[in-house]
Amino acid sequence: MYRAAKRFINTFRKKSKKDKRLITAIVTIVGSKPLNLNLFRLATRHSSVATTNIKGQKDSNERLEYLGDAILGAAVADYLFKKYPFKDEGFLTELRSRIVSRESLNDLGKKIGLNQLVQYDSSKHDKLSHKSIYGDTLEAFIGAVYLDRGYEFCKAFILEKLVIPHYNLQMIVDSTINFKSKLIEWTQRENKELQFEIISVKDEKHHKEFVAEVLIDNKAMGKGFGYNKKKAEQDAAQKTLVLLGLIEN
Repeated sequence: MYRAAKRFINTFRKKSKKDKRLITAIVTIVGSKPLNLNLFRLATRHSSVATTNIKGQKDSNERLEYLGDAILGAAVADYLFKKYPFKDEGFLTELRSRIVSRESLNDLGKKIGLNQLVQYDSSKHDKLSHKSIYGDTLEAFIGAVYLDRGYEFCKAFILEKLVIPHYNLQMIVDSTINFKSKLIEWTQRENKELQFEIISVKDEKHHKEFVAEVLIDNKAMGKGFGYNKKKAEQDAAQKTLVLLGLIEN
């Protein structure tokens, strides 16, 4: 009752130009007005510009990002499970990872206009966090939609406004090449020794960046990057295959 009354009062409260701009953007992205605008204010506030509240916590989008990441993963997993009833776990996992990868979400965040909404201090960003800021904001935005409207509404938003319009699943399936397997097959045919080494790991907030390197007969070849070991090794394998002239860049 209290929350309903609060929403009724907020409906008639005069909005600032900044709030009106945010509401317009939410309607464009989600398809309806927010019930609790504060959630979306928070979702678009990066930790670099966050203020500390009376509890000593930073009012940034990091907690919403954590929540949105989980909701996004569940919604996409459910969608793929039903869309591909005869595919195995490995296929579904790889396809989901391609959809929710940091690079993919970062591009999608920019596509839907979150780069125009997120508040951040660019002078405080290193290379990695800047690369992921729009993807992080997208996850926080999903977390805000979930808290604002509930799981079923949020799931529909993820599928109907994000996944289906912006991802060509068949193209992703067709372009998924296991570069590591391809490289292993080549080295076995050529009787060469192959090694994959993780040479460094960087901690960045909720994410890690792994750096992998391929060694062929103890000679350093391609170096790859990723948010888990598998992606880093795949990237390193792809770059090595390019160096060897086995695939085109």
